[in-house]
Amino acid sequence: MQDMLVDHGYPALFFLSFLASTMIPLGSEWLLVVMLVNHHDPFTTVAVATVGNYLGACTTYWLGIYGGPWLIRRVLRIDEEAEAKAERFYGRYGSWSLLLSWLPVIGDPLCLVGGLLRIRFLRFSALVFVGKLGRYAAVGWLTLQGARIANLGNG
Repeated sequence: MQDMLVDHGYPALFFLSFLASTMIPLGSEWLLVVMLVNHHDPFTTVAVATVGNYLGACTTYWLGIYGGPWLIRRVLRIDEEAEAKAERFYGRYGSWSLLLSWLPVIGDPLCLVGGLLRIRFLRFSALVFVGKLGRYAAVGWLTLQGARIANLGNG
């Protein structure tokens, strides 16, 4: 499976990044790292991962808008305790918490709660996009720096 994803490059990175930002527990950073180590364009690679991940977060947001409580209980099986925890987090930190939508485990529920609480889409988009871009840019930069250091050690 990994070889297939690596062989398909940008479309695979987009698809994996998209899915990783929905309620499906996946990671996409590994493919970003592999592509950068294999000399794909850093700007394009980070942009594709960011856009895919952002659009996945928008999907989760819209699920929150249109699915509401029924969707949370029946389809996603998020219990009342987890929902209350996310709402308390929003209550304390407000929509600014969407900057943390890139974090594992809590990022997807933050986007869902953003929809449930009907955070304005423009505000949602700006905060989520900035958070996701920051994460992929940091992973990309660290990967390239690590590769550069590794090449210096081999020379």
